[in-house]
Amino acid sequence: MIYTVTLNPSLDYIVGLEDIELGKVNRSDDTATFAGGKGINVSRVLKRLDQSSCALGFTGGFTGDFIKSALEQEKVQTDFVQVDGNTRINVKIKSGVETEINGPSPEIRPEHLDLLKNKFKSITQADVIVIAGSLPEKLEPSFYRELIELLPDGAKVIVDTKGVPLNQAILAKPFLIKPNHHELADLFNVEIDNNEDAEKYARKLVDTGAENVLVSMAGDGALLVTTDGSYLCSVPKGNVVNSVGAGDSVVAGFVANYLQSTNIIEAFQYGVAAGSASAFSMEFCTKNEVEELFKTIQVREFEKGGE
Repeated sequence: MIYTVTLNPSLDYIVGLEDIELGKVNRSDDTATFAGGKGINVSRVLKRLDQSSCALGFTGGFTGDFIKSALEQEKVQTDFVQVDGNTRINVKIKSGVETEINGPSPEIRPEHLDLLKNKFKSITQADVIVIAGSLPEKLEPSFYRELIELLPDGAKVIVDTKGVPLNQAILAKPFLIKPNHHELADLFNVEIDNNEDAEKYARKLVDTGAENVLVSMAGDGALLVTTDGSYLCSVPKGNVVNSVGAGDSVVAGFVANYLQSTNIIEAFQYGVAAGSASAFSMEFCTKNEVEELFKTIQVREFEKGGE
């Protein structure tokens, strides 16, 4: 079983309008509402790639009910812990420039944390767990690490977050972490603008405890650093129309392929194909789109000074 963990989900309310004037009444051209959150996105893409998963995390109120209903309509299994407040609403205004207004998280009390931890006790060594996104306000930055340490040896843990929570999670020795190059740079308080620097700092994270590090480099491709070597993956040609969820699609594609092939290089290649397919579409990728792009992507061994 694949489990995705989204501790800070959201109801994403998308508002489109030609221009916005502050202090005046503005009328939108179109609106849309989605279940948001990185782990939730991974579950949604996994379903499109013919892989079932169970979405875990915290939801509450009418917004939480919307998230559960939306996922059930997509035939994604859910097992959220119910909290008292409303799941946050994130408003994304698409006009001349995109503006986001993210709402506050509901209160997560100790008994809610205990309920989630109890769910982790039923996870087996044969399972895959994707922990993704930000932590709700007031949770300790070590909480992801605590969750990972509850899991049995052999369970494959993938972490996609940033900052101190990521640094803490690495100490629990996850199977894979997926920072982008900006998030990787922030961990070391440096600038990263080339593959050689990205490989250098990703290797430090492997030395710290992560088994594998997948660094997305936007239009410059992606880098995979493992205990055995480092690899670069090209990005297919295409028109980027929607970057939202592309990184989550990389994770979903990686997981979907790895479960079938157990080949981490092929899974890396397939993940990049999934991320690109989502970026080239207004919706998440389809399996057919990923399969077609997968054929066009090349992976090569990284050589220092040979970018």
